[in-house]
Amino acid sequence: MVVDRIEAMVRQVRNWRSPAVALDPSLENDQPLRSIIDDCLAVRGGEVAARKRAQQIGASFLELDATGRLRFFEMLAGEYTHDDLTIDLAVAELTAATSPAERTVAIRNLRTTTRPQYEALLERFVSFDGGLPFLIGLREELLEHRKSSPALESLDHDLRRMLERWFDVGLLKLERLTWDTPAALLEKLIDYEAVHAIESWDDLRGRLGPGRRCYAFLHPGMPDDPLIFVEVALERGIPSSVRSLLDHEAKRFDATEADTAVFYSISNCHRGLAGVSLGDFLIKRVVEQLASELPNLKHFVTLSPLPGFRRWAVEQPNCPPIPETPTESADADAFLALAARYLSQEKRKGRALDPVAHFHLSNGARVHRLHWWANPVDAGWERSVGMMVNYYYELSSIEANRDRYVQGGTINASDTIKKLAATND
Repeated sequence: MVVDRIEAMVRQVRNWRSPAVALDPSLENDQPLRSIIDDCLAVRGGEVAARKRAQQIGASFLELDATGRLRFFEMLAGEYTHDDLTIDLAVAELTAATSPAERTVAIRNLRTTTRPQYEALLERFVSFDGGLPFLIGLREELLEHRKSSPALESLDHDLRRMLERWFDVGLLKLERLTWDTPAALLEKLIDYEAVHAIESWDDLRGRLGPGRRCYAFLHPGMPDDPLIFVEVALERGIPSSVRSLLDHEAKRFDATEADTAVFYSISNCHRGLAGVSLGDFLIKRVVEQLASELPNLKHFVTLSPLPGFRRWAVEQPNCPPIPETPTESADADAFLALAARYLSQEKRKGRALDPVAHFHLSNGARVHRLHWWANPVDAGWERSVGMMVNYYYELSSIEANRDRYVQGGTINASDTIKKLAATND
């Protein structure tokens, strides 16, 4: 929710000592804020003064209402971008260059002129305590407004590109989270879980107990706030239902007895990092670590939802009626055949139509097996008619599968899925 995001940003800047500029919440008169931004970018009074002004700008943003925040973003995108005349002159300089040395200087000047002015302001936020989470929240807010203002697309593109640099996988730490992990971090797992809600602390304890693993990417600038995490069950054989994985009373296998690692929940924790590659690196790193630590593991699979299936299925002429509430007596064969076709054949712009399928296929997995009545809770019924699917990560072919999918759109599916899809043709 927007309120939660703004409140989180407020918490991040409580220790930014410079007070906010006196503004009306809708930013109808933006001149006071514009003056502070101009002075900040010009570094008037030196670097210390510029830092204080950047803190004022951040604190002022949080005083704005939705209209004011939109106007703030539009001001940055419209008035603090690059100067077209300066770029034209730099291009002319490059065109006129006759020696390698002249070209080197001209290219450097062109790069400088194409850099938007607002990047310097955004980069200043990063140097403050809490600056990275603040900037993530800023982009999340920007994503809300971008829908109604296409002019903000370039600003969003540049901010995402900056976040990609600051959250490069080489800067991240892969950490296994256990019941001994600090409570403040564990509490965030409960808040961020996006696939199978964590109902209580006892539920979380069960997900971190024997036969279970949880891994997260952490950034040194946000050590108590996971960026993305994955929950893993260590099993014998490939499971067909998520209920057994979440049943903490059921028998569990010791890590050395299991032959299958099941990735049953992957949660991105910050919408402001949308488009920043984290999940693909996380899956591969965890697969590598588990394979090294537990050589008894032979299979690496997911148990995943089909979030776009029901919306697609109801538009198909051969789709059976879908009961409003979960019922095991629905036409399982017909729905399984439809789902196999949906996952292995349906595309948009050369990529799998289902977003979860696209994620795993672009990481090198294959569509392996479908399961009826695997998740018959209301949410699972609403999205996937209660079905779930295994994506299989075969270590020897991950890279080849990934290249075929990314470069040619080839969806790698098992013979079982292909045969099942053929019955729906």
